[in-house]
Amino acid sequence: MSRRRIIAGNWKMNKTPSEAVALCAELKDLVKNDAVDVVYCVPAIDIVPVVEAVKGTNVIVGAENFYIEDKGAFTGEISAPMLKDAGVTYIIIGHSERRDIFGENDILINAKVKKAFASGLKPILCCGESLALRKAGTYAEWIRRQITWDLSGVTADQVKELVIAYEPIWAIGTGETATADQAQEVCKMIRDLIAELYDAATAEAVRIQYGGAMNAGNAAELLSKPDIDGGLIGGASLKADFGQIVNA
Repeated sequence: MSRRRIIAGNWKMNKTPSEAVALCAELKDLVKNDAVDVVYCVPAIDIVPVVEAVKGTNVIVGAENFYIEDKGAFTGEISAPMLKDAGVTYIIIGHSERRDIFGENDILINAKVKKAFASGLKPILCCGESLALRKAGTYAEWIRRQITWDLSGVTADQVKELVIAYEPIWAIGTGETATADQAQEVCKMIRDLIAELYDAATAEAVRIQYGGAMNAGNAAELLSKPDIDGGLIGGASLKADFGQIVNA
């Protein structure tokens, strides 16, 4: 089967609401590609204006984070039903910055994956290794453990709707990029693990992105690899280059 490519921008903590609307206008004609799912994952405060700004275009809106309860005394948090009602389709879960800076562990991330599905959101589940793990040669075991934990109790039908983003932490915001062969090696390993945990059909269906300094210059080579179905793009999603990645 052929998997539909998915290119998602992770805006991180960038763009005020007015700047976000301006960026949507700038990118509008650059990201037109009906063969690709184009997603903007934006800060919570930008979601409502961005949903409005991309109406009538091919762009789908995602969020960067949420909390596992529907409502309640959780000051400063945002719930999956709130996101769904605002027009969000995708949700990034387990980004390395959430894990490293905010201490999110695999137990919480697993709960978030299940909550996202229960709320009608599609998770973009992130995994990846640090430079130390890469140099030690233990990155494969680390990523296998992350995925196995994070998908505990998640059904095969749900995994088919899931997007997994492999993001080597040593290649995020550092200017370093995994080579296309390094990225393919890990994305294939993830697909093989899904076949092991579930079955071949589920592994064939799940979409796996590469995230880690994918840019206009290297996107075509990375996306040519058989197990790389898209990209989770950081800095390059905030400028015109994003259109070149979508159309790579």
